[in-house]
Amino acid sequence: MKLEQVELPVSNQLLFDYWSHSEKVKPFYQYEYNDDAFVLRYNYLKEQFYDSQQLGNIIRTFMQQFGLSKKQEEHIHQLENGAVAVVGGQQAGVLTGPLYSVHKAISVILLAKEQSEKLGEKVVPLFWIAGEDHDIEEINHTYTIVDSMPKKRVYGERSHKKLMASKTPLQKEQLVQFIDAVFKDYGETEYTNDLYHFVLRMVEQSETFTQFFAHTMNGLFQTEGLLMIDAAYAPFRKYESSFFEKIINHNEQIAMEVVAQEKAFDQAGYGTPINAVVGNANLFYVKDGERFLLERKNGDFQDASGLHKFTKEHLLDIALTNPEQLSNNVVTRPLMQEMTIPVLAFVGGPGELAYWATLKNAFSALNLQMPILAPRLNISLMTRKVDQLLADFQLSMLQVIEGGATEQKEQFINSVQDVEAKNQIEAIHDSLQQQYAELMTHLDAQQLNLKSIVEKNKGYHKKQLDYLSSKIEQQVRIKHDKTIRQFNTISAELYPNGTLQERVYNPFQYLNLYGPSLIEDLCALPMKIANIHYVVRL
Repeated sequence: MKLEQVELPVSNQLLFDYWSHSEKVKPFYQYEYNDDAFVLRYNYLKEQFYDSQQLGNIIRTFMQQFGLSKKQEEHIHQLENGAVAVVGGQQAGVLTGPLYSVHKAISVILLAKEQSEKLGEKVVPLFWIAGEDHDIEEINHTYTIVDSMPKKRVYGERSHKKLMASKTPLQKEQLVQFIDAVFKDYGETEYTNDLYHFVLRMVEQSETFTQFFAHTMNGLFQTEGLLMIDAAYAPFRKYESSFFEKIINHNEQIAMEVVAQEKAFDQAGYGTPINAVVGNANLFYVKDGERFLLERKNGDFQDASGLHKFTKEHLLDIALTNPEQLSNNVVTRPLMQEMTIPVLAFVGGPGELAYWATLKNAFSALNLQMPILAPRLNISLMTRKVDQLLADFQLSMLQVIEGGATEQKEQFINSVQDVEAKNQIEAIHDSLQQQYAELMTHLDAQQLNLKSIVEKNKGYHKKQLDYLSSKIEQQVRIKHDKTIRQFNTISAELYPNGTLQERVYNPFQYLNLYGPSLIEDLCALPMKIANIHYVVRL
């Protein structure tokens, strides 16, 4: 495994400005990203009260179902005794979801380790599973590579209700069929059998999307000591009871602050990541595992249909007696996280960096501070096969992203075309055009009105010549299929569907090639949170 750094073109202006410490972004964040900020934030957290014993016990109880390693037990014990946390999170995707889920977990682990050493204090890594999210269409699929092209594989069992991932039951037979298809696409290596049966064990032990995700992530990261908590875990909801009350009591102020901040964010040129409106309650009501988004209307809280309607007092009573019937949205989730966990830094992607920027004054409304925002690691994994192909075609990672592999492929295809055959077909076409023109001249002279029939006949000939030309081109492509596939393989692995690999494939594609030590070896690399794109040559 070899690590290198590459500089990619700027694709996200906010991220670029954040790393540049631009004056434009400073009004939207509590801290800049530097060592002084970590010291300040740590000292701030030490002055706040967190029920660390209860939090640690909830995390332990949640994780026991997945199996706790010695290092995880150590981290829970440290948390119970006042340690702070680096937190990152993601939805509960099948097979962990896209690689950036794994990259977030690695980022959380490495940043916690780094800051523990720099501060000389205990800092633990914690992964927040967004099990309360209900958009199953976002998490029920993955991509593989088939015939040198990305192929979408979908676990098709879904619910018509907006069930939370933590309440969505798995149809295990269909899920195993999905896994079989995925692993068939991967192909057989010395690691496939063990990896396949590892995944099947995770399926067998899981009843919901979230359990499958947590089992899988724990299997990959438990030796690294990664802690996890599901946002929808009932004991965690009980712990959040008083904090839901606080959100309800300050509901209108939170909404107004977010709307104002998002407007300023948009005026700074960064868009409207939330599209907030003052009437948003920024909470869901949960019934039978299904979420209903609430808004404030005429002094009450209700969903869009009006079927679920509550006075403020009723909602406060739910927060007190049945907090599991409430759920956070994109605005209140960060606020709830801050109230429940001593967060030293939050690790997020570019999208999270944008919507958190609209929340600074919402934090202030609850007398809270926004934690340090740490953009996650950006990593591309490069297989030996692709590494060799890049060398063969003298391409770099940057050139692939800028379209170099596609451009070279088109140049190659053009260079091997049968030019003589094309010229002869064009000559036939030109000759026919001339003969049809002569025929039309004769027919017009004879006052025979057959123009439409002649044009139709001429169209038949053109269609047949075009078909012949395409078949010749197809045969040429087949003759040079190996080289064309090689170009396709480069693009499919490094820049699939016109985006970075980390947004498309899951880690099992690379575990199947590299082996079970992939995660451990990645965590051992000297990577740090910075404005860097890492390429890992496997």
